[in-house]
Amino acid sequence: MTEAAAADTRARVVALARTWLGTPYHHQASLRGAGADCLGLLRGVYAELYGAEPEAPPPYTPSWAEDRGQETLRDAAARHLVALAPAAAEPGDVLLFRWRDRLPAKHCGILVAPSVMIHAYDGHAVMETWIPPAWSRRIAYAFRFPAPSQTPSPEPPT
Repeated sequence: MTEAAAADTRARVVALARTWLGTPYHHQASLRGAGADCLGLLRGVYAELYGAEPEAPPPYTPSWAEDRGQETLRDAAARHLVALAPAAAEPGDVLLFRWRDRLPAKHCGILVAPSVMIHAYDGHAVMETWIPPAWSRRIAYAFRFPAPSQTPSPEPPT
């Protein structure tokens, strides 16, 4: 992907994420204006960018990452996005957070400016917020949306 195509994709991601601002928090939802959690925001932006979600997520509880002890969120992101070093993340890239050392990442947001992201979490609508140092230390992974012409077709329903 050329740098111009990557920059255009990242700009589109930021613009799409901002259309989700104010969407109420609703666990497991992904419907702009009606309800979304952090993963729902990411799923919704992906679907708007590429025309469909890449895969249907399995049902998950608020403690799913700890319960399973697996990097489920990271692994799903790696199947559909391009991994990069967190320090290399730019606006339009996805950040994954781990809240405790040795536990899986279980929160995500979309970087929209240096130290600013759009995300949703329990009790808060989708919002654009500064990333405080306590959160910055918890960034575990970063991913980039591929250019739309480089995405694989969504998996067929099973």
